[in-house]
Amino acid sequence: MKTLLFFLLIYYLPLHAITLDTLVQSALRKSPSLESINYRISSLQKLESVADNFANPSLTYAQNTLAQTEKMSKKTITFAQKLPYFGKRDAQKNIYKAKVNLFSENLEEAKVILAKAIKKEAYTVWEYEKTYMIIEEYEDVTQQNIELFESYTSTSEKQHMGIMSAQLTLSDLKIQKNALKAKIATSYAKISYLANQKVNHLEFPQTMIPRQAPSIAKNALKKNHLLTAKQKEVALNQAIHSNATLNKYPDFKLTAGYAYRENFNNYANIGIGITLPIYGTEDAKEEAARRLILATKSAKSNLKIKINSQLQSATFAMQSAFDIYHIIHDESLPQLAHMFALTSSSITTGGDLFQYIDILVQKLKLEQKSIHAVADYKRAQADIAALQGEI
Repeated sequence: MKTLLFFLLIYYLPLHAITLDTLVQSALRKSPSLESINYRISSLQKLESVADNFANPSLTYAQNTLAQTEKMSKKTITFAQKLPYFGKRDAQKNIYKAKVNLFSENLEEAKVILAKAIKKEAYTVWEYEKTYMIIEEYEDVTQQNIELFESYTSTSEKQHMGIMSAQLTLSDLKIQKNALKAKIATSYAKISYLANQKVNHLEFPQTMIPRQAPSIAKNALKKNHLLTAKQKEVALNQAIHSNATLNKYPDFKLTAGYAYRENFNNYANIGIGITLPIYGTEDAKEEAARRLILATKSAKSNLKIKINSQLQSATFAMQSAFDIYHIIHDESLPQLAHMFALTSSSITTGGDLFQYIDILVQKLKLEQKSIHAVADYKRAQADIAALQGEI
């Protein structure tokens, strides 16, 4: 029955496995947070389309209480329309256009952040699953050699201690497997949340570290969306400043009315008004907008330093993982493989099981470090890709 379930599991999982690239693309389509930003952008675009409209006119009806026989008795309808100073409507439209550009860049950055989070968690799952598989292999090897040792050797106190030590190692491997099961389940839960869909299994291509050391282009941050968004924020504040500068100029108000009198001639009147920006409010707003531009430019400079530092850190992490991986595979594992082969062959002739188990544990730890190095390399690679604005 267990064998049947095992084969069903093996054949069932690939049918529902999803590649990392497919998962990222699916998450970008389904993410509620990205959808929220899209709605904000469409809202701003709607406001942008009417930003250069005139303000609504006013229509006023007035009637006095004099008798209709009096000349001053009248009923009046007045229409008034505010006419903004030249360029003010365009300046207002430019503010909304800058807001749309800023939110569009924020949307791209949100996509990058989501993709990075999924990729890093996916490589963590890969690390846990590969480690689990390696532990299972070592568990089988340890169990087989315990049985082999018991079959080919006589029972002595030293040999009994060796078997007990091997069994303790076997118990430790089982504990590690159980801990990894919980970690794998937790990681898949995070990925399911990030991708907004249930994910139980990921399909990875052969994940390995290249033979050549990693290198980063000099203009790596050219497409960084955080920096671009900060520049778009500068542009928005510049548009606000231009609008504040124009608001220092007075607006006009055109009025037209018609008066109706019961016993006398009716008449029309036309008037023009002007706002008087004499209290300094507009000057203060213009200066505040100018200082906001300076503040945003300073924040952009600081952000550039921070992102360069993050890029260096990710590069160092990737280089470190690269070095560790090749030390393990080019130096440590070949030496340990020879020791392992010698010790393994001696088990059948009553060799020291302590020594065998010690070498087995060392080899397991090295292979676990190798897997961890690959995962660190890929996670650092995901960080660098995100800093370069790549999804």
